[in-house]
Order: sequence, then structure tokens, then C-alpha cells
Amino acid sequence: MEIKDYIEQSERTLVQKGKDLNLLHGAIGISTEAGEILDAFKRHLYYGKELDVVNIKEEIGDIMWYVAILCRELNLEMGDILQTNIDKLKARYPDKFSEHYAINRDLNSERNILEGKK
Repeated sequence: MEIKDYIEQSERTLVQKGKDLNLLHGAIGISTEAGEILDAFKRHLYYGKELDVVNIKEEIGDIMWYVAILCRELNLEMGDILQTNIDKLKARYPDKFSEHYAINRDLNSERNILEGKK
């Protein structure tokens, strides 16, 4: 499925509460679903349960539903967000991840990328 189609189709299950409440719904939902992913890892690592990949896949889907809310309400294109993120990571880590670059970030350069000023 294409991201644009997902964002459009996912809107049919959103109860419209107005922009501010929809944005809050998206933000709270992302946090809640991320907590459910953490719980799956807790159960696996601390309780010896098999890692429930099916559940993790479901929670990732739920996170995307909430991300779609934020994208719609803020008129953001997911493709642009993904490309900007890659551009920022390339600036931060020119070759690959390193602790040196993680600690010594060029925040001005990263901000320019985020603002579209590459």
C-alpha cells in the first residue's frame, strides 16, 4: 500500500474532534502504542515469553494510524518527512553511525535540513 493511500483510507475511522484534539489524539496514541511494543519486549526479555512479532506488527500499524492523524492535521507529506529524515541522518553520520558523530552533532546543519534550507 502506498503511504498516501493509507493516510487517506485511515481517516474513515477517525472521530473528528477538531484540529487540536485530533493532534493530541495522535500524540497520545503514538505514545500508548510505543508502550505496548515495549511491553512485548519486557515480556520476552524478563518473563521468558516468546517475542510476539505478530503483536509488534499490529502495534506498528496502530502507530502509523496515529502518525496519519498528525500528517493530515498538519498538512505534512509522509514521503517528505521520510526523505528529510534520511537527509538529516546523512548529514549527522556522513559514512555510517559513530559515537563521535552522535555526540558531536552539527545542530545548525540539521535544523537547516529540517527547515528545507539544505
